[in-house]
Amino acid sequence: GNNIIILNQISSMTSIPTGPSGADPYVMDAINRGNVVVFFDVVLGGSEGEEDKSKPLGRIKLELFVKDCPKTCENFRQFCTGEYTDPVTRAPLGYKNSTFHRVIKDFMIQGGDFLNHDGTGKTCIYGTSTFADENLTTYKHDKPGMLSSANSGPNSNGCQFFITCKKADWLDGKHVVFGKVLDEESMMTVRKCEAVPTSGGGNRPRIPLRISQCGEL
Repeated sequence: GNNIIILNQISSMTSIPTGPSGADPYVMDAINRGNVVVFFDVVLGGSEGEEDKSKPLGRIKLELFVKDCPKTCENFRQFCTGEYTDPVTRAPLGYKNSTFHRVIKDFMIQGGDFLNHDGTGKTCIYGTSTFADENLTTYKHDKPGMLSSANSGPNSNGCQFFITCKKADWLDGKHVVFGKVLDEESMMTVRKCEAVPTSGGGNRPRIPLRISQCGEL
């Protein structure tokens, strides 16, 4: 009952109409700057193979600051495309069908733990479980829509990330900001994610918030 009402309220939040089909000027501008654009298609509810039970919330396009944070961006990009594979099973590893496990209104949405789905999982494409802080100074958590690497202290970057919902300057110098939400339409999808009700001290969405598809544009 209640969950259905919430689903309908969130999915009916206004989305901005897209222009005529063809090359996306925002994507082209980012690529012309030497950066990479990746995307998440986000759904609410259901699990893999139960698409009829999930409600699409929209697409989040993210510009990755490749020139300033090449290692951090490449790690994230490969987890978006599925080109990184498990060294043993050769199965693709990455963000497809993973969840945003932590959502805090007026702060951020956090995801990327495709190992344990709860914020404890760590891995990277570099043959270790974590890698060093690459650039803590060029970009700041100075507005909504900044993409930053989650960590558990200095030099502990892995697969988890967060997207800011407002300025969070106390994180500057502690987390590597390596990208940003590309456009208004993508930010609207972030706002829909931010509005999902959570429960408990872990701020876990009551209805799973899942990346149904992801890749590079």
